Amino acid sequence: MAVMTIVEFSRQGVDRDGRPIWAPDVSAVTAQQPDIAIGAGSLASAAFNANTRLIRVNVDANCRVAFGDAPVAVATNFARMTAGATEYFCVAPGQK
Repeated sequence: MAVMTIVEFSRQGVDRDGRPIWAPDVSAVTAQQPDIAIGAGSLASAAFNANTRLIRVNVDANCRVAFGDAPVAVATNFARMTAGATEYFCVAPGQK
């Protein structure tokens, strides 16, 4: 079964001079979502943690992702991810 894995972070990382870098601060994990089965229908994750600002998404199969209060991922919307891809997205707390 192909799955999507989501890890939530509260902030970006910083370099040794305190400048933000485009990578999550791994000490700031706020939640690990249960894997979501990738299939023909649209499934939503649980709502993101109140401290979540950045997520890491990894997928085992081609799929689409969408974000919002009640997102529906369809073939024509936001982002297409290919099998084996990992992407980072900035999100709002409470979104799915």
